[in-house]
Amino acid sequence: MQQFWTTLQTRHSELFSALWVHLQLSLVALLVASAIAIPLAIWVTKRRRVAEFILQVTSVLQTIPSLALLGLLIPLVGIGSAPALIALIVYALLPIFQNTYVGLTSIDPALLEAADALGFSKWRRLRKVELPLALPIIISGIRTALVLIVGTATLAALIGAGGLGNFILLGIDRNNTSLILIGAISAALLAIILSLIIKRLERAKPRTVVISIVTLLVLIGGASGVQAYQSRAETPIVIAGKLGSEPEILINMYADLIKEDPKAQVILKPSFGKTTFLFNALKHKQIDIYPEFSGTVLESLVKNPVTGQHLTAQATYAQAKALIQKEDKMTLLKPMAYNNTYAMAVRQSDAKKYNLQTIGDLTHFPNIKAGMTLEFIDLNNGLKGVNKVYGLNIKAKAMDPQLRYEAINAGEVNLVDAYSTDSQLKQYNLVILKDNKGVFPPYQGAPLMTDAFAQAHPAVVKALNRLAGKISETDMQAMNYAVNSQHKQPSVVAHQYLTTHHLLAK
Repeated sequence: MQQFWTTLQTRHSELFSALWVHLQLSLVALLVASAIAIPLAIWVTKRRRVAEFILQVTSVLQTIPSLALLGLLIPLVGIGSAPALIALIVYALLPIFQNTYVGLTSIDPALLEAADALGFSKWRRLRKVELPLALPIIISGIRTALVLIVGTATLAALIGAGGLGNFILLGIDRNNTSLILIGAISAALLAIILSLIIKRLERAKPRTVVISIVTLLVLIGGASGVQAYQSRAETPIVIAGKLGSEPEILINMYADLIKEDPKAQVILKPSFGKTTFLFNALKHKQIDIYPEFSGTVLESLVKNPVTGQHLTAQATYAQAKALIQKEDKMTLLKPMAYNNTYAMAVRQSDAKKYNLQTIGDLTHFPNIKAGMTLEFIDLNNGLKGVNKVYGLNIKAKAMDPQLRYEAINAGEVNLVDAYSTDSQLKQYNLVILKDNKGVFPPYQGAPLMTDAFAQAHPAVVKALNRLAGKISETDMQAMNYAVNSQHKQPSVVAHQYLTTHHLLAK
């Protein structure tokens, strides 16, 4: 509990920022969904077949897994808030449409006949009779949609849209229960508070509801407009990083080096998402720089690379740099020294018992129970390559990166994939098996940016190139350990390395 309060105090400013982003996403999605679903439900009250068709469509849309929907939207609208909002709107349509339709069609016909007898027009009857009577059911649907939206919005962090999901993802990645609790509790409290506020509208007049909605739109729009104006005025350099402690350490190093120029404005976006999310964000100019690896460029980002066993680090980088520039007009700056390649690891006790030193030695390792990331399982230079080159037939369960380490520590699996600089290798006393046949390509980290940005910011390029040839694998693993196990701030760890190695001018 003490750690929870300490974490809350040190990250309160980040929490307020994430809470505001989460609130904006949730309310905008709710308002747009209501603006679509409520008029549509009113229109189909006399068209039963159309209503049934729309109910079926919205029901099917709600069954699409949120991650799958986000993945489908990224090629169309990029990453960030846009795909997150579309997904949230899609999920909110069913409860709002369904409740509005049920509320309007379940009104006592005698009341409608009485309104007609009094000479009410269709519009006046809707405004004076139908909507007031159906309002409690409509509001109930909106409340259901809101709770659904607030919970689902935590996944927006996976595509760089921010919000409270950042705390949850960061907590899972670093095995930090306090961060997970902060994100989860904040999201739950936000849903409860907003739900109670909306509940008060059940007995309100339709005019009051409309005024409340308009006021809310003005407030959100005004605040967003101020933020957009400030962003345009400052023209900051946006640096993003993938999930994990290592990317966050690196982007903080980038920021420290760039900010030696007093005029430079930098915005950091840690835990921005997976490789494809960041690459698409760079393409769409939603970010300016992110740390990438030479091996990842060849494996996932370019077409027809010349790959093969025992490809040197220099050859891998040269090919990655040339192809990414030719195909996507991007610049991969000079790489750092360490090679954060894939690895396979076992417990120290198993390594000693079965004399496991290389991947090939797994042929005499009985009862292999492997837990590996889905990415490693699917890669040609991952498990597929290992099985083919070493003549193995390892079958692995797909696991979250952090959970696979917890699983091997608990004895649930006895073989995992890893990155060579992972702090958990030290934390759990794991042994890396030597890849003596060179299945895993070199993975040297370097800043990736567009050619246009590099040409427009030569001072940034010069500053970031100070990291070229720096940071050993031991250094990186130690820094990851400081963040993940000793719970030090990535910004502090990054700055300490730069000052210790005299990479900052001041």
